[in-house]
Amino acid sequence: MVKNKNNTAIWGSRIKKDTSTLFQKVGNSIDIDKKLFQEDILGSIAHVEMLFRQKIISFKIKNKIIFGLNKIEKEILKNKFDYNRKYEDIHMNIEKRLFQIIGEEAGYVHTARSRNDQVITDFKMWTTSATKEINRNLDNIIKTILKISEKNIETIMPGFTHLKNAQAVSFAHYLMSYVEMFNRDKKRFTYNLESLSESPLGVAALTGTSFNIDRNFTSKKLGFKRPTNNSIDTVADRDFVLDFLYSASVCSMHISRIAEELIIWNSDGFNLITLSDKVVTGSSIMPQKKNPDLLEYLRGKTGIVYGNLFSMLTILKGLPISYFKDLQDDKEILFKSNEILNNSIAILNEVLKNLKPNKQQMLDLANSGYITATDLADYLVKNHSMPFRKAYQTTTSIVNYAEKKKKKLNELNIDELKKIEPKLTIEVLKIFNVKNSVNSKKSYGGTSFDNIKKMIMKYKKV
Repeated sequence: MVKNKNNTAIWGSRIKKDTSTLFQKVGNSIDIDKKLFQEDILGSIAHVEMLFRQKIISFKIKNKIIFGLNKIEKEILKNKFDYNRKYEDIHMNIEKRLFQIIGEEAGYVHTARSRNDQVITDFKMWTTSATKEINRNLDNIIKTILKISEKNIETIMPGFTHLKNAQAVSFAHYLMSYVEMFNRDKKRFTYNLESLSESPLGVAALTGTSFNIDRNFTSKKLGFKRPTNNSIDTVADRDFVLDFLYSASVCSMHISRIAEELIIWNSDGFNLITLSDKVVTGSSIMPQKKNPDLLEYLRGKTGIVYGNLFSMLTILKGLPISYFKDLQDDKEILFKSNEILNNSIAILNEVLKNLKPNKQQMLDLANSGYITATDLADYLVKNHSMPFRKAYQTTTSIVNYAEKKKKKLNELNIDELKKIEPKLTIEVLKIFNVKNSVNSKKSYGGTSFDNIKKMIMKYKKV
């Protein structure tokens, strides 16, 4: 066996000159991929257990390697591990330390394995854990929304289209729309777990190996469902990175949308919600200001998450298959998006817990802008056998009259209404009550109080 001195790179027997200082600076990734230390150690332990089972290494060597790897893990967890940038990444740092602990027999750890399949195995395992953590965090924000919704089923506010008063809705129903969005995010991340369930370990550099390895054993040992099917595709594949980044981008977009909504509602022009002092900041010059900076932070970070997705797409677009150095950036990109998304979910959750609806202002705004006009048109169709388009025109005439008289619809009396539509009776006045309007929307998915209660119960059971 060629001696592997601990002060040289693994490929030192082939590359005779020292790597330039500049290349060492840009070529090493230890500051980024050291996050993968536990996955790397687990992968190596599973690999040597398989090598022993297949009679490729001895029982003694297997045990020595596992002993050394467990010791390294303890050192890292206790912050006693010396990361050396000279050895480029976490994988080589661990292997170098293994040589220091157990000697030359550490060289067997890389039998029938390349850094190519080693890296992608670690990365898939880490991404699987990160995906599950995001879904747990999304569950937390959904629970928070459900709690707020449960307290605000009969809180009436205007629903907006084009930021103009459209129809009256329950505040709870508005919030519950984001439960739907975050549930779709969870489904997207959960779907990604399927592509993450195939183990790359054992495909080596790109062609597989001549050793009689058992990839099914290592797959199951590491929590994968099965091994990958094609060795070249395996080392080239970063679809799972794109899937994660896309899912993170969509989730960030949903967070940005609710952040923008809350910023608007918190503005002095709307004043529909009040944010606790815990989640606002002041001004350096204007003593009266309470700014929704955290919500603005969420909007801004969404752009970075989008950028990371497009960075990865651009890196991959011109690459032939198999491994290239370009792919080294995949981990930094994914790690950053993961960190931003988890922070954003936590921040939004905190803001929601420190939000108070201004119920009277919501109701007052809901009673402006002729918001029950559609209810009147529907009433004409249901009670006077009027085609909807004719009912629409009749309602428009009533709205125009009210606007001219500077009255709200609920301020019109029956005599004024009958001048425009003689068929109307005093019963029609109930239509202009915004609470009645909200509660009349009983179609599945609508904003009636019973519907909202059922939806809250449905999601509380999940």
